[in-house]
Amino acid sequence: MRRVFAAVAAALLCASGAGGVPLPGVNQDVIDSDAMPQKLSAFGLFHMGDPKVPLARVGYTLRTPLFSDYADKQRFISIPAGKKAAVAADGTIEFPVGTVLVKSFGWSDVGGGRPVETRLLIRRAGGWTALPYIWDADGKDATLALGGRRVPVTFKSPDGEVHRIRYAVPNKNQCKECHSLNGEIVPIGPKARNFVVGDAASTYFENPAALKPVMPVWDDPRTGSVADRARAYLDVNCAHCHNPAGSASNSGLFLRWTDDAAGVNYGIGKRPTAAGRGSGGMDFAIAPGDAAHSFMIYRLESTDPGIAMPEVGRSTVHREGAALLRQWIAEMPKGGLKATGGKSTP
Repeated sequence: MRRVFAAVAAALLCASGAGGVPLPGVNQDVIDSDAMPQKLSAFGLFHMGDPKVPLARVGYTLRTPLFSDYADKQRFISIPAGKKAAVAADGTIEFPVGTVLVKSFGWSDVGGGRPVETRLLIRRAGGWTALPYIWDADGKDATLALGGRRVPVTFKSPDGEVHRIRYAVPNKNQCKECHSLNGEIVPIGPKARNFVVGDAASTYFENPAALKPVMPVWDDPRTGSVADRARAYLDVNCAHCHNPAGSASNSGLFLRWTDDAAGVNYGIGKRPTAAGRGSGGMDFAIAPGDAAHSFMIYRLESTDPGIAMPEVGRSTVHREGAALLRQWIAEMPKGGLKATGGKSTP
């Protein structure tokens, strides 16, 4: 699927309009309206001859992506003609009204590499709207699924293990749960520190020099220490809820990459907010030097709905990600960590 999506991304850049010229097929009127079309094709975001080929203006990747049951993802953006995005001082990306963020999920061994689901995040005049679409059996279009759905999927993880899951397409409320900041829906993936875009940056961004993807790649030791890569992983997979303005703010556990010091509020020596199965009877979210008795690991390695974290977005355990966090915790001196500029070093 990575090769399939990479080829599609290359095609998308070749098909892109330049200098704000409208692209054929993109239905900006539907995008700008309050409509929630039953079919994905109504937006004109995919080529009419092959709906798997996008017509959006710019594709992008993330240095450290969110884990979603080992799915490969194709990401791209449609920005209205004559408008540009901007990078704010805090590194968030401000997209103009009429923008659509598009993310497709699929596996190379499912449906011949066709996407299973495509999610739209649309910037309309009243704010962001999240719409999930499930691809039809013939792969020619996708159907709106506001109520979510479970889709049977069989695939192999990188270690060769066969997984048979009921892949969870989120309902509209679950979209808001993860994409919520101060009660409003916002994008969570595209941030300057983690956002990689090609040559189109100067065309579609007011200040392209501010796009500095400095976050480590979680599984590439060349990009950062174990501690920094573990923190990048937690930022992407957990911090959209675990921040002072997120849906898990009442937990007191804040996991942003550079904004939260590596102390008690980061989970180090932090006791459970409330007793329950989620702690597994353990005393601390992170017990320095003792990953086996850190309930953060216990929750990451569980698929039990009453225990697993994140609560939505996965039906399998990300073994490689959990192994990185285990190594990070195991390398911590039992006396704790020093915090340096929001990053942690043993």
